[in-house]
Amino acid sequence: MGLGTNGVDKFKDFWQYDPAINTWRQVADFPGVGRYQAVAFSVNGKGYVGTGYNGVDALKDFWEYDPATNTWIRKADFAGSARYGAVGLEIAGKGYIGTGYDGNAKKDFWQYDPTTDVWTQKPSFGGNKRLGAVGFTIDGTGYLLTGSDNGVTLTDIWAYDPITEQWSERNSLINNEDAAYDYSGVARVNGVAFVVNGLGYVAVGSNSGNLTTCWAYNPTTNSWLQKTVCEGVARSQAVGFGLGEQGYIGSGTSGTIRLDDFWALDPTAENE
Repeated sequence: MGLGTNGVDKFKDFWQYDPAINTWRQVADFPGVGRYQAVAFSVNGKGYVGTGYNGVDALKDFWEYDPATNTWIRKADFAGSARYGAVGLEIAGKGYIGTGYDGNAKKDFWQYDPTTDVWTQKPSFGGNKRLGAVGFTIDGTGYLLTGSDNGVTLTDIWAYDPITEQWSERNSLINNEDAAYDYSGVARVNGVAFVVNGLGYVAVGSNSGNLTTCWAYNPTTNSWLQKTVCEGVARSQAVGFGLGEQGYIGSGTSGTIRLDDFWALDPTAENE
């Protein structure tokens, strides 16, 4: 977990969390310029970080972190336009970056092959262009959802199959009275997403105010279930990740306040 801003400084420090002993340890600083609204994903035990905003310019440099040697290596620059507020995710051993903002909201989608250090453009995201979206991967399928386009909070969710290179739309994040479901509470901007035990979780973010709510997506039934709220302060632009059988949320903003608290969700013990 690293990078970000306090509203003035753009940070380069990185930290490793050990859930077994509930402690943080600082690791090697990020070698690029400090930034926020970057993307990150992991492939084959290494972390990848790129794009973002340094307060003046959108960025497209791209870096690999090796936890075994605690070192960073610069890799091929992201092949799309420099941007921030994009989505990064791993699917079947490849990295992907899509959507975001480069002066305009985007919907292009790019694959990164860590074995060849090559970027390849793939079919554009199936939904509206957007920024501040989230993505997660379950059983070799990528999912991209939420975010905003020209200030409108979006309600579509799409699945990407890396074998067919096709996007398919899933149940929208709306109140569908005919189908007897209400997923409108999932829609948000600058939330976090993580995967635990085969379910995709979306939490915090903002939609007419900051949120604490958390929802879980079941790809088998194409349905959402509202889960326990995050007990910390409502926030947006936080960091989230799944580790083992728990999900984690930390940092973020609440109005002008920058947050440093850190929370774990145990899906097997939550009060729903």
